Amino acid sequence: MGHAEVSLTPIASPLFLRKKKKQFPQFQEELDRQVREILKNPLSGEPKKGALRGVRVLKFTYKHQMYLLSYQPNFKSGELYLYTFGTHEGFYKELERYVKQ
Repeated sequence: MGHAEVSLTPIASPLFLRKKKKQFPQFQEELDRQVREILKNPLSGEPKKGALRGVRVLKFTYKHQMYLLSYQPNFKSGELYLYTFGTHEGFYKELERYVKQ
């Protein structure tokens, strides 16, 4: 929790926003809640390796379904970049495609 004193500004990717808009309002609220939790503890997500180095993935459950939320904290710029979210199926392929852009 060494970075707790640093407040990060969430920046959602166009992909994140597009996908979020398609969700039910209750799920959108759950996403917002998860993002607030990440802002409290930016290092809580699991760090990825290789092509996804620097990216972290937070797992959360909503209505008995596991979801993954990918993000990257940048303590220098003070930003928390939100890449994408979704169920496990196809998640990492989509994320890798997006991160490479």
